[in-house]
Amino acid sequence: MGTHALGTINENGERFVDLCAHNNLVIGGSIFPHKRIHKNAWVSPDYTTENQIDHTCICRKFRRTLQDVRVKRGADVASDHHLLVARLKLKLKRTQVQESSRRIKYNVHLLKDSQTKEQFNIALKNKFEVLQELVEEGGVNSSWQNVKKAVDLACQETLGPKKYNQKEWITAETLVKIEDRKRKKAKVNNSKTRASKSKAQEEYADAHREVKRCIKIDKNTYVERWQLRQNWQLTVVTQKCCMISPSDFQESKASQRDLLKISKGKPSIV
Repeated sequence: MGTHALGTINENGERFVDLCAHNNLVIGGSIFPHKRIHKNAWVSPDYTTENQIDHTCICRKFRRTLQDVRVKRGADVASDHHLLVARLKLKLKRTQVQESSRRIKYNVHLLKDSQTKEQFNIALKNKFEVLQELVEEGGVNSSWQNVKKAVDLACQETLGPKKYNQKEWITAETLVKIEDRKRKKAKVNNSKTRASKSKAQEEYADAHREVKRCIKIDKNTYVERWQLRQNWQLTVVTQKCCMISPSDFQESKASQRDLLKISKGKPSIV
């Protein structure tokens, strides 16, 4: 009844296998390699015949939790059956307390994209038009809650919640292409036929290459701008320091503090 099972299968064994297959069960004693003495679950009264007739089954969904199945012959239970022991390792899911008042962050950096910004403006305008048709009865607080709800709904429709911190050098256009690549990856996983899956894989490969190209361009652009900014700051500090004579810094400690302020771009006011 498996790769590491013992003995030959009979009619009852075939019925047992059909039962497990019908209920999506895995036979634990047939998937772990052990010595013969650790598989024999039954011994005949004359101690001449041994067989593996006791089994432990587990749902296929929890197959990974089953670590080992073997026979323990040392248990003295006055029976012709040996003790069959299964070792499990359960992974319990940690429950998290949901905070209803937690502020939701949205992907506001996507507003740098002109198309996304236009979609957000249209969605927000539609929400406010609906609010104007409602009768204001609760005063300022009610109006504020309505405005807040309209902005939240517009952000959820166009921007979406912020799941993780994005790299500051990735542009909005690249983020849009990353989201498109995720959708194409889901399309590959949900394909039912080979032809559709092959076509979806080609689209995903093209999208992946485009994302890698855009990321490389964004990173190089960011590094170049950072170097230019550093060179410009160094030039400004050098010019400010050259405008002050060295004798001015030998009079007191206040002169040294002035130099520190100048190097930080905050010259003292005389």
